Amino acid sequence: MTTTPDIPALSRAANEARGLALDAIAGCKSGHLGLPLGAAEIGAALFGHALKVAPKHPKWPNRDRFVLSAGHGSMFVYAWLHLAGFGLSLDDLKAFRSRGSLTPGHPEFGDTPGIEATTGPLGQGVGNIVGMAISEKMAASRFNTEEHKIFDHVVVGLCGDGCLQEGISYEAAAVAGRLGLDNLILFYDSNAITLDAPTEKTQNESTVDRFQAANWDVWELEDGHNVLEVLDSFERAREHRNGRPKLIICKTLIGNGVPEVAGTTKAHGESGAKFSAEAHARLGLPADETFFVSSETREYFAGLCERREAEYAAWLETFEAWKKANPERAALLEKGLAGDHGNAEDLLELIPAFGANKNATRVSGEAALNALAANDALILSGCADLFSSSKTYIKDGGDFDVGNPSGRNIWFGVREHAMGAILNGIAYDGIFKPVGSTFLTFEDYMRPAVRVAALARLPLFYVFTHDSVAVGEDGPTHQPSELVSSLRCIPRLDVIRPGDAEETAAAYAYAAANKSGPVALCLTRQNVESQEKIPAETRRAGTLRGGYVAVKEQGALERIILASGSELGIAVAAAEKLGAGTRVVSMPSMEIFDRQPEDYRESVLPTACRRRVAIEAGITPFWRKYVGLEGKVVGTDDFGFSAPGNVVLETFGISVENLVKVASEL
Repeated sequence: MTTTPDIPALSRAANEARGLALDAIAGCKSGHLGLPLGAAEIGAALFGHALKVAPKHPKWPNRDRFVLSAGHGSMFVYAWLHLAGFGLSLDDLKAFRSRGSLTPGHPEFGDTPGIEATTGPLGQGVGNIVGMAISEKMAASRFNTEEHKIFDHVVVGLCGDGCLQEGISYEAAAVAGRLGLDNLILFYDSNAITLDAPTEKTQNESTVDRFQAANWDVWELEDGHNVLEVLDSFERAREHRNGRPKLIICKTLIGNGVPEVAGTTKAHGESGAKFSAEAHARLGLPADETFFVSSETREYFAGLCERREAEYAAWLETFEAWKKANPERAALLEKGLAGDHGNAEDLLELIPAFGANKNATRVSGEAALNALAANDALILSGCADLFSSSKTYIKDGGDFDVGNPSGRNIWFGVREHAMGAILNGIAYDGIFKPVGSTFLTFEDYMRPAVRVAALARLPLFYVFTHDSVAVGEDGPTHQPSELVSSLRCIPRLDVIRPGDAEETAAAYAYAAANKSGPVALCLTRQNVESQEKIPAETRRAGTLRGGYVAVKEQGALERIILASGSELGIAVAAAEKLGAGTRVVSMPSMEIFDRQPEDYRESVLPTACRRRVAIEAGITPFWRKYVGLEGKVVGTDDFGFSAPGNVVLETFGISVENLVKVASEL
């Protein structure tokens, strides 16, 4: 904001925000008081003056983003969203942590206006803001023109000591520094207290030196409760575009306002709530009224809201002129903001049929991804130092970097966890379709970010290659025998393990089109033969339904073989040896298949046929829901070993001969 800040009004609002947090946490007898009380002046500076937001238009594309990485302090952001006019009522604050409320224990993306990201595990938000800052840089480079600048916002985060103790924060900070994200501002609520103990028990590094070494500008405020100093540092950070992200360290007192616990570990949680009556008096709040907001504060924020509406209206005028002058760019942006990247059937038409081949599915995936990316300029690809192996590099897309913000390939380095959270940030921002890749065995390094993506229903997708014990010589550390099934345990995540090139094409089309949550594609390192005996259209259409009849039995149905991924070829070959009465069902995605209508599922897996065997080069329990207790599963419930991939498979009985034997004995 360009107006002179009203420091008395902001200080009064800070104390009233403290009161709202106290009363909400006291009311439900749970929560975290330390940050909402200790960082109140940071909230006053941002929500009460400096942030470029339009509360009546919470999805304004050019708004400043604010993410509370230390999500346990959620009453901080809820109190300020209420005061700033984002539509959270006092009743919503009173319903803190209750079922179905807009104020859950940790901020959740999608329901509460003004919440930009789901931040639960500490440090995730630091990665998220890096992704949002990348998205802003990309959007500005693609859509701004010399005549009209429609993107020029900043991305702001607030983290605590615990966030910076998590390794993901420094992974993400390194990426931000290397990529020169000078549109990123991270406030560090430095109170030297974590839940168990003062931070001197667990750390002694210099945060200043560490961030400066990662190419950040670092400013320290000895008094994080001085609203004017916080404001000055923020405005300086906003204007100082020098190719470096900004860290503003604010020394604060945890639980400030409740001296009975302030500055101690007891201030972290709800312990201070029992002193709420005494705190009310010290903060100048009525002793006999909870959830108090003064008429002066209401009047102040009403005026601020009017000024913010005027700023939004001015931008909207520029935006309309830009749309008129740039109809093609405007149409592209509209599709991005709507999450509209086409439907899977149409996208499949863009991927030419592969014909007979023996390509690894990761190689087929490379062709599929590039065909889709050629049609959709909003598809981006990032990788944790394995572009050459995962085959997810967008050819002719360029590399995102300081000098090339329109590049479509993001080099994350060996930082899987940060990559996951940064991809989430791009997806939260809501314009681009991000793809991230690594070996499947390294998925656990980024699993917390994958889980949050599923929780928030983020429309992004992952490419996990080297998907089974067939990886071979690298041995059990790199053979993910359990990880395909492990991914299947995550709600709202669709896992697709295609069996050949045509199934891979459909998997990519599905993932690019999907709006309802993340998708994980699990692809092979080894070559797999194209299943030409199954029509290409059948393989493509069947994959979009999760499972399908790949080989129809001759005569009466006697047995069913189910397979996914590279084992589809083994199943087809075994069916030929078994002869009449054998059906092969390809099951690239259990999640998608299980959502199909009951009559379709029954047509693929008739209830009357209980003689079933499944085969997958991984652990076996997940297949029991299809084969039952009387059926068999060919796989391995142990780790692999170092040997050529075919030797590993043969040792575990993942072969045509063994499958024929097991199926014959049903």
